[in-house]
Amino acid sequence: MDIKTQVIEAVAELVNKDVSEINEDTRFADLGIDSLDITELAMNLEEAFDIELSVDASIATIGDLVEKITEAKK
Repeated sequence: MDIKTQVIEAVAELVNKDVSEINEDTRFADLGIDSLDITELAMNLEEAFDIELSVDASIATIGDLVEKITEAKK
């Protein structure tokens, strides 16, 4: 499973939505996800991908988070 799919599945589970309702352009704010939720999500993804993420204001969309994870895996 690729990074984008895993992130979308994790977000869908967090907000109790179907994965078909979420894509790379989906904004966390539009899902009602605040910075605390993003931090919790990032910690779970750090564990899943065995990486370290720095969560900051630049992470506004699913695509932003996928990009951060991709960079951290390099």
